[in-house]
Amino acid sequence: MKETESKSITKAEINELPLIFWEGPVKIVETTEEAEKLVPQLNREQILGFDTETRPAFKKGQYYPPALVQLATAETVFLFRISQMGTFEPLIPIFENANVIKTGVGLTDDVKELRKLQEFSPAGFLDLTKLTVPLGYVNRGLRPLCGLLLNGRISKAAQVSNWARPVLEPKQIQYAATDAWVSRQLYLKAVEAQKLPSGD
Repeated sequence: MKETESKSITKAEINELPLIFWEGPVKIVETTEEAEKLVPQLNREQILGFDTETRPAFKKGQYYPPALVQLATAETVFLFRISQMGTFEPLIPIFENANVIKTGVGLTDDVKELRKLQEFSPAGFLDLTKLTVPLGYVNRGLRPLCGLLLNGRISKAAQVSNWARPVLEPKQIQYAATDAWVSRQLYLKAVEAQKLPSGD
């Protein structure tokens, strides 16, 4: 069957694709009070693009916890600066809600790192590879999947930067928002390819 044919893309092929990025509104959340106000709205969503960002460690033995949690709806990307908030406790109802799909790449590691900060019972997290691998997509990273399914290239220029800095740079904001947005878009594309109900 055609839909199980192997589909892959090389780095060179990705670099030939047009750059895509989130151009809609971004809401940066830096206090628990702001987060608590947003949670009821986000908890009514059916699909959220999900990602986290962590300050990179360059020395042996160095460790930094996740600094940012990104959640994308169809209209807005929310950046929760948990390094500034000191907690992600307001987000736990979303993380434990099985009726809200939180989708992205490498979610197991993201959830594991968050649970080191504070324990919760994850529900509704869906790694995109669970959908793309059965469709024959060989590549598993966010960048190649964007190339294969969205015919676009996302920038990784801000990936290795200090996500716990007092004020995020514009390039960091765009990078973080784009990662969450494309995670949601990839889910919708993969579901469409599988001819399953998308919930959207």
